[in-house]
Amino acid sequence: MSAADFRKLADLFPNETVTHSYVQDVELPAVDGKSPGTFALITLDNGLDHTKPTTLGPNTLLELGTVLEALKERARRGEIVGVGVTGKPYFLVAGADLSTVKSVSGREQGLWMAQLGHEVYSTLADLGVPSFAFINGVALGGGLEIALQSTYRTVSSGAGALGLPEAFIGLIPGWGGVYILPRLIGPENALKVMIENPLSNNRTLTGPQAYELGVADAMFEPADFLEQSVAWAAQVIAGAVAPERANAVDPADPQVATRWAAAVARGRAFVEAKTSNASPAPAKVLEVLDANRTMTQAQSAELECETLADLMQTPEFRSTVYAFLDLVQRRAKRPAGAPDSKLARPVGKVGVVGAGLMASQLALLFARQLKVPVVMTDIDQGRVDKGVGYVHAEVDKLLAKGRISSDAANRTKALVSGSVSKEGFADADFVIEAVFEELSVKKQVFKEVEAIVSPECILATNTSALSVTAMSADLEHPERLVGFHFFNPVAVMPLLEIVRAPKTDDAVLATAFELAKGLKKSAVLVKDAAAFVVNRVLLRLMGEVTAAFDEGTPAEVADNALRPMGLPMTPFVLGAMVGLPVAQHVQESLHAAFGDRFRVSKNLQALIENGVTSIWDPASVAAGNPSIPAETLALMSFGTTPSTAAEVLRRTQDALAEEIGLMLEEGVVAGPEDIDLCMIVGAGWPMFLGGISPYLDRVGASERVNGRKFLAPGVASEPASA
Repeated sequence: MSAADFRKLADLFPNETVTHSYVQDVELPAVDGKSPGTFALITLDNGLDHTKPTTLGPNTLLELGTVLEALKERARRGEIVGVGVTGKPYFLVAGADLSTVKSVSGREQGLWMAQLGHEVYSTLADLGVPSFAFINGVALGGGLEIALQSTYRTVSSGAGALGLPEAFIGLIPGWGGVYILPRLIGPENALKVMIENPLSNNRTLTGPQAYELGVADAMFEPADFLEQSVAWAAQVIAGAVAPERANAVDPADPQVATRWAAAVARGRAFVEAKTSNASPAPAKVLEVLDANRTMTQAQSAELECETLADLMQTPEFRSTVYAFLDLVQRRAKRPAGAPDSKLARPVGKVGVVGAGLMASQLALLFARQLKVPVVMTDIDQGRVDKGVGYVHAEVDKLLAKGRISSDAANRTKALVSGSVSKEGFADADFVIEAVFEELSVKKQVFKEVEAIVSPECILATNTSALSVTAMSADLEHPERLVGFHFFNPVAVMPLLEIVRAPKTDDAVLATAFELAKGLKKSAVLVKDAAAFVVNRVLLRLMGEVTAAFDEGTPAEVADNALRPMGLPMTPFVLGAMVGLPVAQHVQESLHAAFGDRFRVSKNLQALIENGVTSIWDPASVAAGNPSIPAETLALMSFGTTPSTAAEVLRRTQDALAEEIGLMLEEGVVAGPEDIDLCMIVGAGWPMFLGGISPYLDRVGASERVNGRKFLAPGVASEPASA
């Protein structure tokens, strides 16, 4: 590979947002009365504000490589004694530029991209003088690998989002991370960073967590982080400080080899449990990790490049980029159909009708994120006290974990109050109900609330399936009612389905979207149709599997038939988690709205009537060998037309394609991208499937059922041609 090839690659991306490498010379502070010498500090900065993260594309890497070559020459001449790399405020580097990576055409260009990264990073690792990474903020993927390739590392205690998330986005940590990290912090910790965290909702490390693992050699406070880091570098260069790395290992040690193999085996079991091996990337991370224990770094680099080049061409990677970049990062921030935000009204106080678990979670969220007074009501003082007590207990947990300060904890608790009277809503700007899922109950609640609140107060329902239009039918001001459907657990699930009824006005809708932004939720505008998006899709999926079971398909076949999709849990486990009565209630609502596409299972009804909460015995699920208790089987009856797993899978795929096609015809959302976004952030739909519509396009279901694909050809469905 020649420099001309790298330039040819960079020239293919003239519109790349370049992260520049700015160099300044710093005279190191004195150690024992004498400065160790001149230190070259590189600052990575794209010149944009902190909402636009710095990333790594071909032009960025070429510039960094050129700067490092010049510094290597200066080091050879004795002009500098060390090199440091840091970033603009809040960022070291957020990783590779996915907009660029997804546009790489063919395997050869992908190989060039992988090799370019190694070429640049190897220069950083071999400057002839010590190199230092000062991790001042976000350091993901290739950003963290810059730090790992440096000789020493410091981290800010205020830094967040550090990690190697490549398994999550369909790649491997291919610029040295998969080789260096297990040697630096041990194979078990490396497994956590490279596999367990990415596949657990893309969890990342904080600065303190990274320091504790040994990713960084020293940690300093944000206020004077850079100054302290430079001073620390001076001490290291002068020999006054020698960092200790307690978790570092030598792979040649037989005991380490045993630990390494055990970590890889544990990782494979974790990947199987999380994804059913439906995405190739996590397995490839483990494959390279397993192989590189006995390799040199150069040999591992070659394997990493070849693996990256292959993975960049997979449908799963293309799908992940579509899901992550086009949907979660872009469409979620610019919701289709949202009115002008200038129409939004200020919200200075929130009312929550109900004090049960869901209502209490909502109260906590509003108080924590909006920092406004929240008043909860319920039918008796005992329920009210329990709801407020729940909020206080959750705040105490956050405090104990160090997630909030004691001052923030006290302020949050003070914001949440309770009452048996709705008079406390008189000066509220936004009142949301979270009561029993029964239309008559919700209508009565809104009738009582409307008699108390101001004409400008917005009313919201957290219903998961009922008609918002029907709820507003008897209101004096039906235009003030909006659906505001959260997912459980409220603090964790990012989706908010915002439901516009026919009379909901733009100011109300605009306020709902601004509230969603303030609550740090991803909002999608949906039409007032039964079960909206997520529950309608999930119940159609669960209904098909349950129907196959009722027809005589063995439980283990029916429940595991969708494993090739890599869903986070099987339909029967999902039903138990949601609760069979709740799932059955929604299924009955959908059956009433849409007919036999949503069949109501007599077997599930029999279980519910006998107090059975799950088809599988929960203890057997926990033990990893699901079974149905004999007494549960005795409550059910089955048909004589069993299906194979392949038949159940295809049947479910076609049912989903039919339902989504109908939802789009009905105008439930603006486009298939919104259904994809809803399923990803509201139901944990795997990123590597790219959303539900590209998955159904890839397996042919959308064309089998609807005669056409949901998305334009090539969008998250096919690898680029080689």
